Amino acid sequence: MDKLELKALGKINLGLDILGRRDNGYHDVRMVMQTVYLYDRVTLAKKAEPGIEIETNLSYLPVGENNIAYKAAALLTEEFGIQEGLKIRLDKHIPVAAGMAGGSSNAAAVLFGMNRMFGLGLSMEGLMERGVTLGADVPYCIMRGTVLAEGIGEILTPLPPMPKCHVLIAKPPLSASTKTVYEKIDREGVREHPDIDAILAGLEAGDLYKVAAGMGNVLEQVMLPEYPVLGRIKEIMREAGALNAMMSGSGPTVFGIFDSRGKAKAAAARLKRQTPVKQAYVTNVHNVRRK
Repeated sequence: MDKLELKALGKINLGLDILGRRDNGYHDVRMVMQTVYLYDRVTLAKKAEPGIEIETNLSYLPVGENNIAYKAAALLTEEFGIQEGLKIRLDKHIPVAAGMAGGSSNAAAVLFGMNRMFGLGLSMEGLMERGVTLGADVPYCIMRGTVLAEGIGEILTPLPPMPKCHVLIAKPPLSASTKTVYEKIDREGVREHPDIDAILAGLEAGDLYKVAAGMGNVLEQVMLPEYPVLGRIKEIMREAGALNAMMSGSGPTVFGIFDSRGKAKAAAARLKRQTPVKQAYVTNVHNVRRK
């Protein structure tokens, strides 16, 4: 196998709670993660010359050692003494730095793909153990589906699949540093915790409306006051028929859950008319786990 194409899927957080901060700076979290069918295409190709080469359709992305996909390739190359070189092509469609784990999903795809391409024989658990050294979201991006994430995000428990629905993903032209957002919540403290158990109960019952009613993201407490447009996006989604709308991860992406594709598309059109949102995608949840 000299070439392999993979889909690196994005994620949303149906629920995100922070339980505390560790001495090393990482946070103990309790999150419900969900894969969505919005993806970057990752192409791996062997090359005769040693070394890792990355190219991408976005000129502003790093293509050297600061790229997490490069780090993933370097990790396996060094550990297994791979002599051949590797060329990685990243065709990016997941919004960048937007709370959707696009970079982590790219790294997960590289780990998964290299394991197959070079016959490394690593189990899914082995890939996830290596993934967490690259980033807290990488193990989840290897597993995919509907998952409860605990610890720093690396303790993963598969959940009943999210009921079928339509997801509107909207990213305003803002930049939010994950590190800065978490530092702010550390300073201000958590005023109200989302009800993660309510989401789990809704998933167990296979009830989309219960899942949507339980959605919550503790990081909105610091992001919404600073960026009022996020609240406006949520408001428009709900007015247009979203069962609920919420920021994903540390933002600034906002997503809405809809029981009708028509309502989701109408909401996307309204967002583009009434807010600065230019990136708006209507997609579905994706519940197929890697094997």
